[in-house]
Amino acid sequence: MKTLMLGNEAVARGLYEAGCSFVSSYPGTPSTEITECIATYREVYAEWAPNEKVAMEAAFGASLAGKRSFCAMKHVGLNVAADPLFTIGYTGVNGGMVIAVADDAGMHSSQNEQDSRHYARASKIPMLEPSDSAEALAFTKLAYELSEQFDTPVFIKMCTRVSHSQSVVEPGKRTEHSKPYEKNPQKYIMMPGNAKRRHPVVEERTRQLVAWAENSDINRIEDGADHSIGIITSSTSYQYVKEVCGDKYPVLKLGMIWPLPEKKILDFAKSVEKLIVVEELDSFIETHCRQLGLACVGKDKFPCIDEFSQNLIAEKLGVPVPAGTKLDAAIPPRPPVMCAGCPHRGLYYTLAKNKVTALGDIGCYTLGAVPPLAALDTTICMGASISGMHGFSKAGGGEGRKVVAVIGDSTFMHSGVTGLINMAYNESCGTVIIVDNSITGMTGHQQNPTTGFNLKGDPCTKIDLETLCRAVGIRRVRVVDPYDLQQCDAAIKEETAVDEPSVIISRRPCALLKYVKHKAPVIADADKCAGCKSCMKIGCPAISIVDKKAKIDNTLCTGCGVCTQLCKLDALSAAKEA
Repeated sequence: MKTLMLGNEAVARGLYEAGCSFVSSYPGTPSTEITECIATYREVYAEWAPNEKVAMEAAFGASLAGKRSFCAMKHVGLNVAADPLFTIGYTGVNGGMVIAVADDAGMHSSQNEQDSRHYARASKIPMLEPSDSAEALAFTKLAYELSEQFDTPVFIKMCTRVSHSQSVVEPGKRTEHSKPYEKNPQKYIMMPGNAKRRHPVVEERTRQLVAWAENSDINRIEDGADHSIGIITSSTSYQYVKEVCGDKYPVLKLGMIWPLPEKKILDFAKSVEKLIVVEELDSFIETHCRQLGLACVGKDKFPCIDEFSQNLIAEKLGVPVPAGTKLDAAIPPRPPVMCAGCPHRGLYYTLAKNKVTALGDIGCYTLGAVPPLAALDTTICMGASISGMHGFSKAGGGEGRKVVAVIGDSTFMHSGVTGLINMAYNESCGTVIIVDNSITGMTGHQQNPTTGFNLKGDPCTKIDLETLCRAVGIRRVRVVDPYDLQQCDAAIKEETAVDEPSVIISRRPCALLKYVKHKAPVIADADKCAGCKSCMKIGCPAISIVDKKAKIDNTLCTGCGVCTQLCKLDALSAAKEA
């Protein structure tokens, strides 16, 4: 029976139907829901790994054992997994192995607009790119067939719009797959001698995949009435082209984005007067066309920045926007802010008040960089806060400064602990602040090794952060309540003054967790309020100024009490318990 599915949900359904048995991922928007959805199928083992490298290595291990395996990540997560990726491309697989990577054109929740297609070419691993949910399901199943046929991992490249939009799919039944494990040192032990023999195998595999791409119907030509223009495109760009142009121009729709066909593209180019390549981000398809000796229009017309839209495609192609698809009204900006009651707010206020140089990291706590708190100096990548602080301090940047690194509990387990080991080993100075909100917050409340629960919600081993920090050589470890501004202030002053590395664990669960019980909303006394706006310095969305007086939005306020500690006139007070 046909049904609507998100693109990510459709990938998960494809994994199920293809007989995938093992899934390991690290949450990263826009890929997260794939693993959350597949975890609901009892036939599939699914887990959150501490990081993407571990997830890919675990998926390879399951493939080696003969099971169909899978791992998912966002585009920057693929950087973390690049080390095993390139070598697995040489070894090949036993059971089929599929890797989903989700790009984020427009940077809705990312620190860059990296184009993951380059990884497919560089690692010599085939990549399929669906343009809707039906293709997401079908391509996932096809990826396993290709993986086992050509002895290679296979990429499924998603993006924000395909991952998070719904379209019609027709679910099928599950087919189990399993292969025996046979020891094969020449294939799987990548010492130089064996690796040299595997490289020619990889190059021959690519030639065979090109031949497959020439005849596959996932690379299809859709004819049009006007051959003055021919368009080569893929993914969401294909959807925009079809919405704007309909059947006016011929379109070569590419479903396998690497390796790309050659003869099919050359034949298509001969059938049209002018060749136009429509693709988001980099000139990946365009470069391939030019290497084939074709003259084409690409990034000289379409930008390599931000995601596309129907309006942009229509403008660049010089055709009218179809009725009902054009958005004329300007959408008001809605900048992200930390939630009311967020446990990070009091800590960031204290850092800003003490004029601390704070190197930040990736997570919802990155929002501490936003005014009025403006408490962070850098945000680079997962784990970079601690390593960066070490280098900053060793280079003399910490002289006369209070320097800290801020990192979340999940991110610390992902790649922060190695930076802390480096600090202890190389005797660095600086204070690491682990903002422990008992969950992986930014990607939607996923469990991590510090929460005590696994992906399916079952109790599991819980990593003790205090013990871990002491075990790697940090002698000064203390825990503070970020709702207590005085306690935070004392800890920051004391720890940044010592001549050795230290760790402050700022511990309060995320205010949005269902099990967290909130206090009654804070009460604002307009008669006592002088309109000084001291309460506005924490940037809480539950506080506003109306008629020059502080006002509390009772539908947002969680009663955390941070604002009451800023008001010297007692105009803000905790509600009295009944």
